[in-house]
Amino acid sequence: MSHEGPAEQTPSADSAQRRIVVGVDGSAHSILALRRARELAEAQDARLDVVTSWHYPIMMTAYELVFSPTFEEIAKAEQEKALDAVFGADLPEWVNPVVVEGNAAQQLVRQSAGAELVVIGSRGLGGFKGLLLGSVSSEVAAHAECPVLIMRERPAE
Repeated sequence: MSHEGPAEQTPSADSAQRRIVVGVDGSAHSILALRRARELAEAQDARLDVVTSWHYPIMMTAYELVFSPTFEEIAKAEQEKALDAVFGADLPEWVNPVVVEGNAAQQLVRQSAGAELVVIGSRGLGGFKGLLLGSVSSEVAAHAECPVLIMRERPAE
């Protein structure tokens, strides 16, 4: 991958001693978080775990559970779009895409164990536009096992 401007320090592939976690759901705030997490991982020679979660919506119909296996595929596609937007076609070795089933906040809290930092957007795809913090960012900030950086778009001037 080529960079413009002065040479940037990039984390080594064996940066296991430091780990930064970033939550990505495809929202504008999560792309902002991914960009900041990249900068921090490069500056700290850290591995970057890019976490996207998904879960099956379960419906009961005539005593059977109906699952849609496409939700995992949708989550992977959204993560790939976000990674491409921030890193381009060549994903560095120090970036670890993680797609997991489960509640987003719970998965990010779980991933926070042993991490230097969790970076998330202030709001994701759901919720209400007027909120400063969404439910996931609020829960992660309250329960993570490491510091949390919540990225918020700057208001238009």
